[in-house]
Amino acid sequence: MGRHFRVAGRLALKLEELGVSVPAVLRKAGLPQDLFEQTRVLVSTNELFALWHAIGAVSADALIGLKLGVEARRERFHPMGIAALSTENFVAAVKHMARFKKLTAPEEMPHELDDEEFSVSFRWLLSVEAEPQVMLDYCFAWMQTIAQHGTGRKVTPLRVEYVAQRPQMRAMERHFGCEVRCGSGRNAIVFRAADATAPFVTRNAELLDMLAPQFDAQMKLHATEDSFVELVRRAIQDRLTGHRPSIDTIAQALHMSSRTLQRRLQEAGYSFQRVMDEARHQMARYYLSNSVLELNEAAYLLGFEDPNSFGRAFRGWEGMPPNDWREMHRVAARV
Repeated sequence: MGRHFRVAGRLALKLEELGVSVPAVLRKAGLPQDLFEQTRVLVSTNELFALWHAIGAVSADALIGLKLGVEARRERFHPMGIAALSTENFVAAVKHMARFKKLTAPEEMPHELDDEEFSVSFRWLLSVEAEPQVMLDYCFAWMQTIAQHGTGRKVTPLRVEYVAQRPQMRAMERHFGCEVRCGSGRNAIVFRAADATAPFVTRNAELLDMLAPQFDAQMKLHATEDSFVELVRRAIQDRLTGHRPSIDTIAQALHMSSRTLQRRLQEAGYSFQRVMDEARHQMARYYLSNSVLELNEAAYLLGFEDPNSFGRAFRGWEGMPPNDWREMHRVAARV
C-alpha cells in the first residue's frame, strides 16, 4: 500500500471549465500554488481531503463534485480509467480499479455483487476525519461515468447512499436518476446486477494486455517514491530535537549530496520544505495527542522559534489552534 495519492492533472482543467479558480482552491487548501504544474501530483490523505474541502468551499455550486465526476471525452480519462473500460464489464472494471488503488494509495474500494445488486464504496485508510462530501460525490459520479461509457448506454443506479444528510437532494436525484438516501449506514453507490455484468462495448483485451506492464511499472514507482519520501521524513523527525535540520544535514545522514536529495524528491513530486512540513505536522499531532507536553515544549521540540509560530503553522495544517485540536481529540478519546 502506498501512502500518497496521485491527483490527476485533469482535475485542474475541469475546475477551470466549471468556473472554479484553481489558485483560490490551492490557497484555501494550504497547498503549493504550483501543485498542478508538478510532473506527478502526489498528496497525503490530509492534503487530499483539504483539496476537496477547498473545492467545496470555493465553488458556489452545491453539485460541483458530481459535475467534476462527469466526463464525456474519453481521451481525458486517466490511464486507469481507460484500462477499466477495456475489461469485460463494470464488475471487472471496479475490480481492476480497486486493485490499482489498493497497491498505490491508502484507499480501498469495497464492492459486493449478488443476484440483484452491485454496490461500490470507498474507504480512505489513513483518514482521521470523515471524507469530504464533495469528494464522495465525485467518486460516485465517476463510477456512473465509467459504467455508461463502458456499456455505451445510460446506466441509472438503483440508489445512492450517504451517511450524512445532504442538501439539494432533489437535484442529486435528478443527476443520478435514482433515489438518494441520507442517514444510511454506509456511503455507497448501488447498481443493478444486470447492468454491472452487462458486456462492455469498450472491451479491448489487447489494449489491457499492453497497459498491464505499464501499470506494474507505475505501481513499483509508487512504492519506490513513497519509501524514499518516507525515509527522508523519518530522518527529519529523528533530528527534530530543538532545531530544524537543514537539507545538508539530512543529505549527509542519508549518505548522498543535497543536490541528489533534492532531485530525487522532485522526481517524486516533493520539495524538501514540503517533507519538512509533513514531518513536523505528524510529530505535532503525536505530541498533542499522546503526551502531556506544554505547547511551548512541543514548539521547541519541533524546531519553532516560539509558540506563536507553532500556533500559526498548526492552524495552517489543521484549521484550528493546537489547544483546540488537543481538547477535541481528548473528548473524542473519552467518548
